[in-house]
Amino acid sequence: MEHGAPMREFLGMSFNLSNIMMLLVAALIVFLIAFISTRNLKLKPTGMQNFMEWVMDFVKGLIKSNMDWRDGGRFHVLGITLIMFIFVSNMLGLPFAIVVNGDLWWKSPTADPTVTMTLAATVIILSHYYGIRLKGLGQYSAGYLKPMPFLFPLKIIEEFANTLTLGLRLYGNIYAGEILLTLLAGLASASAFGFVAAILPMMAWQGFSIFIGAIQAFIFVMLTMVYLSHKVADDH
Repeated sequence: MEHGAPMREFLGMSFNLSNIMMLLVAALIVFLIAFISTRNLKLKPTGMQNFMEWVMDFVKGLIKSNMDWRDGGRFHVLGITLIMFIFVSNMLGLPFAIVVNGDLWWKSPTADPTVTMTLAATVIILSHYYGIRLKGLGQYSAGYLKPMPFLFPLKIIEEFANTLTLGLRLYGNIYAGEILLTLLAGLASASAFGFVAAILPMMAWQGFSIFIGAIQAFIFVMLTMVYLSHKVADDH
């Protein structure tokens, strides 16, 4: 199914209104989950509080597997925010898509490379910021000359490669899943036979897409902690 994007021009720049709307929806859902989970804290957690504490422990484990908690503890909130925001964003386009006047409005924001590359660039920039902040500019810069100075160009290329792979991996998996669901939906709407033929594959693929969305959120956060550990840990 062919569709466009609701683009608008402002101050000489183009904005995708669908991306803006879906990012706000994802942020609102994450905020509501966090608010509901923490509004009535108990010593013995139940329900949503139990879920939130599980997420916190899970992210803490990811951090501790990559760096000392003394250095990595400051990234705990970042990891929790990323894994919840990316997972919710991955899920938004699974139940349905909304197309208005040929423009796709409701979708997963992570099915757009602009969104995922912005998230990836933010992570890489943060890794440089904390590396300089914790080590100092001199010691941090000297790390690019180790173990041999002639490897400096390769390390610069590595920084760009990390950004591309971090963002494009997330985009590719989510976008491919939504394209297949769109094709199956088109088959289901073509005829009664097409509906029967497509309904079971569509349900199976939606279940698999939930798994893929969770895995991609996990991989993104795990790699975020790996990149941060390379910049802030003394043994890297």
